Amino acid sequence: MSLVDYSTARKSIRTARVLNIQPGLWLAWAVMLLALLAAFAPGLFTHFSPTEGVPGAQRLAPQAAYWLGTDQLGRDLYTRIVYGAAQSLSAAVAAVAMGLIGGTTLGVLAGAFGGRTENALMRLVDVLLSIPSLLLSLSILILLGFGTVHAALAVGIASIASFARLARGEVVRVRRSEFVEAAYGSGGSFWRVLWRHILPNSLTAVIAFAALQFGQAILALSTLSFLGYGTPPPTPEWGLLIAEGRNYLATAWWLTTFPGIVVVAVVLAANRISRQLAGGDA
Repeated sequence: MSLVDYSTARKSIRTARVLNIQPGLWLAWAVMLLALLAAFAPGLFTHFSPTEGVPGAQRLAPQAAYWLGTDQLGRDLYTRIVYGAAQSLSAAVAAVAMGLIGGTTLGVLAGAFGGRTENALMRLVDVLLSIPSLLLSLSILILLGFGTVHAALAVGIASIASFARLARGEVVRVRRSEFVEAAYGSGGSFWRVLWRHILPNSLTAVIAFAALQFGQAILALSTLSFLGYGTPPPTPEWGLLIAEGRNYLATAWWLTTFPGIVVVAVVLAANRISRQLAGGDA
């Protein structure tokens, strides 16, 4: 095969892989990108204020002027959902980053050192896993106080144990591989083998799990805000929007329906992307 034919064949394979990606995955990435864009640049999507209401426009049904209707104070619901992305997604990113860094560190130390270090760290992880995550988050919030930052901190601490268990299992699996034994046999030091061989081959599943936890963090933060422990009003946040509209379900169904749909869509998109990162399907 000539060089030109080989290059053409590689391009055909890449094109086939792109075209083979399922429509659901394209939709998941589109939803996630739109949510992230709304979080970083909400002004691109709306020109209304998320906190100031329009006199006489209370609880208007979805219409041309207000695509998703207005709330009990005359504020545009679409605008509040767009601006709420910044609160919900930034807190979720902070929570996942905290769980990823803290949990992965514990799991890698336990899996790499083994022995008493592993037993002590994993017993701590078992204790954390025995406590329901929502209960643990609420307990931390009660100690720290309410607010977006504290809610993200609480959700992040509650997710450390899950990351630690997964990271420890992956490190133990890779540590027993033949190529790791060969690296030790070639004179590689413990830290060199850990950094160059064990970690790169252990973190793929952890990163995929982080994408899954991103969706779970959004759900957890929305739940805390719904219960009144998260972002305080009038700052828009998806869980808070659902909570504010629950008293008007009979007369203004859109106040809870549309924020709920957004939360479900973003969580499902994160779950779908995590499956791709885990290598489950295209």
